[in-house]
Amino acid sequence: MTASTQTRVGIIGAGYIAAWHADAIRATPGARLVAVCDQSRGAAEDLAQAYGLQAYGSVDQMIAANVCDAVHILTPPSSHRDLAIQCLRSGLHVLVEKPVATSAGEAEEMRKAAEDTGKVLAAGHNFLGLPSYERLKSLMQAGDLGRVSSVQINWCLPLAPLRSGPFGLWLLREPKNLLLELGPHLYAFAIDLLGAPEILHLELGQPIALEGGGTRHQSWRVLARVGDVDLSFNIALVEVMDDRTVTVRGSSAIARLNFAADTLVVSQDNTADLVLNPFVREMSAAGQHLREGLVNAARQLTSLNQKSPYGLSFRTAVGAFYAATNGRMPLDTRFDFTCATAVMHAIDSTLARMDTSLAQPAKPIGKPRPTVVVIGGTGFIGRNLTRLLVARGHDVRVLSRGRTGPFDDIADHVETVPVSLRDLEGLTTAMQGIDVVFNLAKSVDKTWEAALENDVGTTLRVAEAALAAGVKRLIYTGTIASYDMSDPRQVISENTGFGSDMGNRNLYARSKAECEAQLMEMHRTRGLPVVIARPGIVVGHGGPLQHWGIGRWHGAGAVRIWGHGGNVLPFVLADDVSEGLLLMMGNPDAVGRSFNLVGDPMMSARDYFGAIHQALGARITVTSGSLHAMWLADGMKYILKRHVLRRKGAVRPSLADWKSRAHFARFDNSLSKSLLGWVPEADRKAFVTRAIVQANLFGF
Repeated sequence: MTASTQTRVGIIGAGYIAAWHADAIRATPGARLVAVCDQSRGAAEDLAQAYGLQAYGSVDQMIAANVCDAVHILTPPSSHRDLAIQCLRSGLHVLVEKPVATSAGEAEEMRKAAEDTGKVLAAGHNFLGLPSYERLKSLMQAGDLGRVSSVQINWCLPLAPLRSGPFGLWLLREPKNLLLELGPHLYAFAIDLLGAPEILHLELGQPIALEGGGTRHQSWRVLARVGDVDLSFNIALVEVMDDRTVTVRGSSAIARLNFAADTLVVSQDNTADLVLNPFVREMSAAGQHLREGLVNAARQLTSLNQKSPYGLSFRTAVGAFYAATNGRMPLDTRFDFTCATAVMHAIDSTLARMDTSLAQPAKPIGKPRPTVVVIGGTGFIGRNLTRLLVARGHDVRVLSRGRTGPFDDIADHVETVPVSLRDLEGLTTAMQGIDVVFNLAKSVDKTWEAALENDVGTTLRVAEAALAAGVKRLIYTGTIASYDMSDPRQVISENTGFGSDMGNRNLYARSKAECEAQLMEMHRTRGLPVVIARPGIVVGHGGPLQHWGIGRWHGAGAVRIWGHGGNVLPFVLADDVSEGLLLMMGNPDAVGRSFNLVGDPMMSARDYFGAIHQALGARITVTSGSLHAMWLADGMKYILKRHVLRRKGAVRPSLADWKSRAHFARFDNSLSKSLLGWVPEADRKAFVTRAIVQANLFGF
């Protein structure tokens, strides 16, 4: 391949990280993104549609089509070795997302395959590509920090899935996977700066019990050494402030790299007299912070946030890979497999010091005989509902993307079945012999066309399957967000309409309203036995601390609430929502009706955060959010998206839609109480206990 040749690129794996790689590839000279493949054809087609690519359902198909010169492997780590070797032997260059493998032995096999085939094999250690890290490395190499005595590398960032799911993620399947997933970021810094570390000690702390059984530790402390340099690695996954940093202590200076924000600040001694010395030191730090903030702000403004620190790190790593595939230069050693294999050796050595008694508990013996299907059963409400169904004597079939779910402890009553919600035949088969289907699925879309396909289309497909299978009742979960809640004088009941024009609402509210309208039409014209539930702001055990129904979060310690925060919010306990959904199963008068599952008036947003402080001792910084200012800022973003980034599907919600996020209107929940016999928690003290004290919001 000549230096002027473009590398045609395919992505293997269409999950969350794929969009970051796709954007970086498209920004890289000499690379052209052409294809994506995923075992979930639907996921591949979604990404293909967003980026104008060819979609494939398997790696074999994509290789046989001869459309790629290189691939990015973004699948679960257990598949990396086999996929990388297959692609290398098929004549493709390969970039592998971290962790590159599940062991150093696997990484070595991959490196040997690249050597045998003469192809470029790179590791996705993206944070090594940050400009601030390059400056830190240059300072160390130049000796500007003096003799380095110690390096501390921190990854302190909340990992919400540990507390609120989804629990089927690869990183939660085994205790070691947490280090395999996060460790490469930390170990790659150490190895690139200093060399391979000797692991001396591992200490685990802050255990948490996963739903379904098993224990995971949320803090990992690793002590290591490289020559005379002491190393410490700290991982903290509870709800604390973000601290992703590398601190290098030398005889001449201390350098602190914030690799989440792409900033570097160096602290040095100075020769000012005793009185001015601390002033000069702090002014130097202030000046550096100002410089870093201005540089980052200017970079992100001029790129319309396409060069955020995370996005910029991907661009550098991906750029280095294609500079090598196009023959312009050898692969940067930061991203080669010598470094990657050393990272995996260090992880292997750390895991060898891990207590093996953390294994998953044995599953109960017994085969479920399900009469109830829960779609979205691995989500917050879905998990709660599934467990309540089992407690009430029902066996459940959970439809999920994967074959695992957080129900190992009740596996004799719950089976998890992987069915694509795009597969009408598969859905119909999964509903055979089923009496009741709960559809709690939702999609997150960026255009109305995508919402029509992914949310409305899926909802109708589930309904068609329910009719074809003879299901006795379909219970669909909508949202109170579809209401216009902007007027504090209004009292909303089930008789309140959503409004004649939903085109100026946010996509989630509009899409859910359209789903409801289509389902009710199927009820009127085809006898679909549907019931619609609209939960309020759901809280309780298994729910997140950073609940976006309350405000816009800026880390675990700060939130800008929607509006002034003094109005009473439509809170409801997850347990009460599940109870309401169960009551809809057997009540013949519920069919063809909708119910707002909103608890009794209890507290405002400020009351809620005050209760968190009083009950848990955590004072979260709470500020009011000007909804007019948010609406205006959103308007500016809309203009940029439509006219600069050329995103034709961009949507701008109205001012009333923004005000609705504050839930100014009040709710009348009398229909759910009278017709269903629903009794939500009415005692404030008990509500606080269940919503906050027992909810494990912080993970410790």
